[in-house]
Amino acid sequence: MIILGINAYHANAAAAIVVDGRLVAAVEEERLNRVKYAAGLPVRAIQFCLEQAGVKLAQVDHIAIPRDPWARLGTKLRYAMRMPRFALDRVRVMRRFAGIREELAAAFEIAPEDIRAQFHRIEHHTAHLASAFFVSPFDRAAALSADGLGDFASFMCASGEGPKMRVLGEVAFPHSLGMYYTALTQYLGFWKFGDEYKVMGLAAYGQPDYLDEFRRIVRPHGPFSFRLGLDYFAHQSQGPEMSWREADRTPVLGRLFSPYLEKRLGAARKAEEPLAARHYNLAASMQAALEEVLIACWNGLAKRSGQKALCLAGGVAFNCVANGKIFDATPFEKVFVQPAAGDAGLSIGAAFAVNHGVLGRPREFTMNHAYWGPQSSASEIRRVVDQAGAVDDTEIAELAEPALLQTTARHIAGGKIVGWFQGAAEWGPRALGNRSILADPRRPEMKDILNRRIKHRETFRPFAPSILEEATGEFFEKTHPSPFMTFAYPVRPEKRAVIPAPTHVDGTARLQTVTREANPLYWKLLRAVGDLTGVPVVLNTSFNDNEPIVCRPEEALDCFRRTQMDVLILGNFILEKKSSAAAAKKLDEDFAKRAK
Repeated sequence: MIILGINAYHANAAAAIVVDGRLVAAVEEERLNRVKYAAGLPVRAIQFCLEQAGVKLAQVDHIAIPRDPWARLGTKLRYAMRMPRFALDRVRVMRRFAGIREELAAAFEIAPEDIRAQFHRIEHHTAHLASAFFVSPFDRAAALSADGLGDFASFMCASGEGPKMRVLGEVAFPHSLGMYYTALTQYLGFWKFGDEYKVMGLAAYGQPDYLDEFRRIVRPHGPFSFRLGLDYFAHQSQGPEMSWREADRTPVLGRLFSPYLEKRLGAARKAEEPLAARHYNLAASMQAALEEVLIACWNGLAKRSGQKALCLAGGVAFNCVANGKIFDATPFEKVFVQPAAGDAGLSIGAAFAVNHGVLGRPREFTMNHAYWGPQSSASEIRRVVDQAGAVDDTEIAELAEPALLQTTARHIAGGKIVGWFQGAAEWGPRALGNRSILADPRRPEMKDILNRRIKHRETFRPFAPSILEEATGEFFEKTHPSPFMTFAYPVRPEKRAVIPAPTHVDGTARLQTVTREANPLYWKLLRAVGDLTGVPVVLNTSFNDNEPIVCRPEEALDCFRRTQMDVLILGNFILEKKSSAAAAKKLDEDFAKRAK
């Protein structure tokens, strides 16, 4: 039984394929076409998934699409009468979905009738919930989906057992936690699609001085629901405008906050305007208000469902700061957030919703790692390394695994910035040890060095630590696993000076816990770093520079060449820039002086 899940005609286009109840492959289109948050039909992603499953499109039994035009039809019609422009946009999208068989056939150069698969329309939040619960390690759990908007709802919660889920409640448009966070992100001067995580980092620098006002903007409502103060927003009157640049399929959002919000809170920050204390405090207030609503919803869901395990999905599930508070603020004891909790994950959710909800198959798969993307062969990596050999400034060595790990650990401990390219690419927006840039977490200056030499991003944004799972309790105040970097925990006070580079200004860090079972090579590297330095932690950031995370070795080499990265590990090859030696030596000297 072959099920292809497709998230299409929306940001974070992606594909996933499930064969006989088990996930075989999943990838976002952006990793393959190199367009951040790429929309449209994910033809490259579909092709990759088919190749991994060893099938052609004509052999697929079911195609699952996470959009149901009939869901909440009455609500849709009411808003269509009020907002003709928004309605017209929805009609265009529906037409695209109605013609997806023909577009797929054209893309894969077959006749439409040769696609024998049965098409399934899965409601948006049902797909989100399925993407979390059906791949979780829990046989029984509560599940919650929260995002901007999908099928005219923004929130849904359920109780799951085995291959079934029972919906307990939902919140319909125009009330939306995703819209709330995005609107305030725009108000604070961050207008690019996907900028919400920046404001989450900014919030740690402020105090929630505006919380009373923000409680008017968003507030709990009932046991697991909420309401927006709609006067503060524009989407309920004009629709949440989203378009795509035709040239590259980059998503663009329209303005979501109203003039009333500026009347209450003051003028919106311009994108180029310097950040001031007021902006930090506004960010802290919006985060605090979101957490109050989420905690109320989580507790209401815990009481209604009677479950001790929780599965989260939707874009709001990426708020790792809020997630980290679940264990202290609610009765939930275990939490699962799959690595692509946002709309890319709908492709997996739709496929598993068909597998279990439509076909009635039993559960037999758990997502215990994130490495479902493309993988380069040894010969492909060798070919790229041979090309790099023509560059005079690069020294190249091929090492067996033990020597590779020891040498890489020495480079990290010595203050060098290391590009680490191994195995299959990660599923989701986080680099989790296969497409990562690694550095020494003990050096307080490393955050600024990474930003200046490679990442070129806002200084208030934190970097993340990867840590051996068995050492988590030694460095953090929580020990619940965080394999997909979806929780922020307080760093133990006595350890904040030990790993200052990835420790945020509020004393927390968005950690990745690494097990030998999930990623043996990365686990061994962390062990080697720990043996050398006494600290089994590395600073881990995504392998990119204002672009999608690198996917192929050619892209890794290009990033290595055009940035001031010191060392590149491609499979078993080590590439080192000769010119980096002097800079690394100075870093070592500065670090040694501070240590004294």
